[in-house]
Amino acid sequence: METASSVRLRRHPAGGGLVAGIVLDRPGALNALSTAMAVRLAQVCAEIAADPAVLAVVLAGAGERAFCAGADLKERNAMTDAEVLAQRPVFQAAFGGVLGLPQPVIAAVHGFALGGGCEFALCCDLIVADETAVFGLPEATVGLVPGGGGTQLALRRLGPGRAADLVLTGRKVDAAEAARIGLADRLVPAGTATERALELARQIAANSPVAVRAAKQAVRLGGGVSLAAGLQIEDAAWRMAASSADRREGIAAFVQKRPPRWPSAAPRSAADPPAPPHSETEVIA
Repeated sequence: METASSVRLRRHPAGGGLVAGIVLDRPGALNALSTAMAVRLAQVCAEIAADPAVLAVVLAGAGERAFCAGADLKERNAMTDAEVLAQRPVFQAAFGGVLGLPQPVIAAVHGFALGGGCEFALCCDLIVADETAVFGLPEATVGLVPGGGGTQLALRRLGPGRAADLVLTGRKVDAAEAARIGLADRLVPAGTATERALELARQIAANSPVAVRAAKQAVRLGGGVSLAAGLQIEDAAWRMAASSADRREGIAAFVQKRPPRWPSAAPRSAADPPAPPHSETEVIA
């Protein structure tokens, strides 16, 4: 039986703030996305987006078999056509919540990442996959089209030919091929995806929050425009960072050969107890 804990939020100390860990936690259903789970995931993403202490995000799946096997087709099988259409904006809000996070988001993929699970990974900025990962967009094999951004995000990440190959055939891609074609950014040993994704998130969180957010926006907005327009987007991001207190602190720290203390790194909420190094807290979401 599904409970509110089907989406868990973990808080890991990192740099001057936190790394938020979102865990899809329905391992008995291969972390398949139900309506209730989609609603809660959108809420969790909104909470993270509004928290200035969160500097990076890791999205992972619970259990040993799957990151996320896509939509819960058993739930959908019991729905009328009208109910399926009514579910659409709920799912869009969940995928949009991940895609719209202002912080860098890293997918930690193990096992199956199929359909909506593959789309969740594509919504992230970076994909860390372990050797057990299997990706795929099999919607056409069950009479559907990817609806969580899969056609457009695969196009932007892989190019039109490789995107069409995955979307039109519905075939599965193992971890090695995913790394070769750019569907996975880092390939790591089995069982280490979340650990390695957290390491990467902490590395990112050590940088200037202003610069990281501005750079993410430039990369995202520049993907579908001309070079001239992209350079204008980059210039706006550069000006935002260059006029910040973080830029002044970063240069001073470099000259003084010390770690920077970023002015924009917001402290954790006063409601959160002080966390010693490498400790973490968990909130049932």
